[in-house]
Parts: sequence; C-alpha cells; structure tokens
Amino acid sequence: MAAPDSKSIHNLNGKWQMNKTLSDPFEPVLALQGIGFLTRKAINAATLTLHITQMEAPASEALDPIADPTEKVTHVNIDQTLTGGIKGTSEMRCLDNRRRSHSDWFFGTVEGRTLWVRGPDAAAAVVKEFGDEYLGQGWPAGDDLIVSYVKNTDPNGGWVAVQVWGIKTASDGNRRYVRNIVVTKGSKRIAVQLVYDFVGERDKKADEDADLNY
Repeated sequence: MAAPDSKSIHNLNGKWQMNKTLSDPFEPVLALQGIGFLTRKAINAATLTLHITQMEAPASEALDPIADPTEKVTHVNIDQTLTGGIKGTSEMRCLDNRRRSHSDWFFGTVEGRTLWVRGPDAAAAVVKEFGDEYLGQGWPAGDDLIVSYVKNTDPNGGWVAVQVWGIKTASDGNRRYVRNIVVTKGSKRIAVQLVYDFVGERDKKADEDADLNY
C-alpha cells in the first residue's frame, strides 16, 4: 500500500516490502557487486521486507568512541528479511556523516557513511556532491533526504554504491518510500530505483530491542 500521511523521511518506522512491479530490476546491481549467480536468482525470486526502526539517540560508543554522548543523532536500523529461506542482512546507520566499517556475509567488508541532506535544494546538493544526476531525480522540492555512501574494500570488490532515500510519488501515482541508487565499479555504472509498499507498523518489542549501530 501507499505510504500513509504519518510516514515521512523523518519517520520510516514500520515494515516496508519491495514492490517488484514498480522497482527496476536489481539483479544487474548484484552481479556488479560480485554476488553469485544462484544467490542472485534466489533473491530475485524472493520477497524482500524491510523492518525499520528510526530514532534519535547518541552515536554508539563502541563504534565511535570520540562521539559526544550528549549529542543525539538520527539512527535508521533496518533488518532485511527474505522469503525462501534466504538469510537477511542488516542496515544499521547513524546519520552523522562519519565513516564506519562493516562486514557481513552478503556484501563483504565495506566502509560507509550516512547523512542528512536538508533544505529547499536538497536534491541539487546531492547531485553536486556525488556527481550523478540520477540521484536527484523525482524528489519533491523542499524535502529532506537521506544519503548513504558505501565502498567495498575487499581485494576483489571495489564497487561503490550511493543511495538516496526519500518519500515521493511513484509511477503508479501513489506516495511511497523510494531509493534512487547508483552503483559503480571501474567504468561500469548501473542506476536503479527501488520502490517499497508500506505493510504495517513494527512490533513494539522489536523497537525496544533495536540495537544502535552504524
């Protein structure tokens, strides 16, 4: 379903399911990132759901020992689940623009940063900083945006992914949570848009148990 009026880039709390009809094919991105053929096919056939907890809290001391414990920043913690018995991953982000490293079974070792881009010209500011017009397409004027920059640091990796998250009108005319994504590796570049349906609020206990991470 479309994003309810209560949801915005400042309140993504809830469960969001990727809409395959409205989203671009994602398998070419996975191939560029070095994901194996069988895994790509299994993911392509699965249903992906994001379980999002968004909050204001200090940065994790374990990950950022120099962070000011009195300064609150935005955290967006996402547990990704897939049907078909495929193990999910987590996106646990602290929106303070600090570089942090992370490793998991799927993407390997990456270094990334996540940040707010605010103001009436947020989309133009994203394009100026990251140099790709696709990232700024379709966002409502004046809306704040979340930007994620990730670089794979594995010896055989080398890909870079930039994502811009926001709420905008999808091709079906409904208001939805959307990610504009550009992935590059050497001279290769793939741009895709992922669109998500809102499927309900998170369980209260899941919110209480959410870890603060990167």
